[in-house]
Amino acid sequence: MNRTAIPDLSSRELQAICTIAECGSFMAASLTLEVSQPALTRTVQRVEQALGLELFRRTTRRMEITPAGEEFIALANRVLNDLRISYESMREVSDEQRGQVIVSSVMSVAYAHLPAIVSKYHAARPGVEIELREGVHGTVLEDVRSGVADLGITYTDEVPSELASIPLSSEAFHVVVPRKHPLAKKAGFTLGELTEFALVSLPREAQTRRFIDGLASAAGLTLQHAVTVRQFATIMQCVQAGVGIALVPGGAIPSALSAGLVSLPMTEPAVTRALGVVMLRDRGLTPSAQGFLSQLQGDWSSSR
Repeated sequence: MNRTAIPDLSSRELQAICTIAECGSFMAASLTLEVSQPALTRTVQRVEQALGLELFRRTTRRMEITPAGEEFIALANRVLNDLRISYESMREVSDEQRGQVIVSSVMSVAYAHLPAIVSKYHAARPGVEIELREGVHGTVLEDVRSGVADLGITYTDEVPSELASIPLSSEAFHVVVPRKHPLAKKAGFTLGELTEFALVSLPREAQTRRFIDGLASAAGLTLQHAVTVRQFATIMQCVQAGVGIALVPGGAIPSALSAGLVSLPMTEPAVTRALGVVMLRDRGLTPSAQGFLSQLQGDWSSSR
């Protein structure tokens, strides 16, 4: 395409031409646009010179639009309308009234913390679509690294160099057991006590599973991973059915309590994991994603 063939015209000039055509006279158009008639005449002359076309025929009695002018005015109106629509659309995005936010989160956070935060954000910005992707730690990091997700919420003790992190809180580990289980009346539990019971666990690739296995290995202990599932809700149902007990992060405790289970803190060793938000260092957030991040940071403590 020959870029030099495109006339250099501003939206103000297009608006002037369209207003003259709509009003039917230079005088009426100058009053509508609040400019002087000589200034409006100069604008028309500049546009006609840039186009190499005569748009209006002016006599002492009347003004007529030329055939070329009719065609150009129709085009100018379409351009101005498209600009108006695009501008309004961009303003809606900028004001967080339209757009999309994709958040990838470890399951415990998605279950316990995000529903209330998402509800508050959606109430203030109903035109923004929110997509929550639940997964294990590795899945969250990959979602953010690949650009699939705007934000990730996961464990931030170790984060790849290409990702930036914002701390939120720390999360302790608990064991969940049926109410009639031998551990149910204890104030807490030790890692050594876990070796005596069958465990309902997350997959090997889950950061929580690897972390606990690492602790056991360092202490010379072997855990009995009897059943492996991929959702915390399934873990709780299996524990309730007597399949085994489970070691879970603190964010999963509400689902345990709602299932009628007992939650006990891990006392030896007493360990916590850092939770935070991760995002690509070299990728700026959209207005909607930035707004969600602000909502998340402001409401995080009350969601716990």
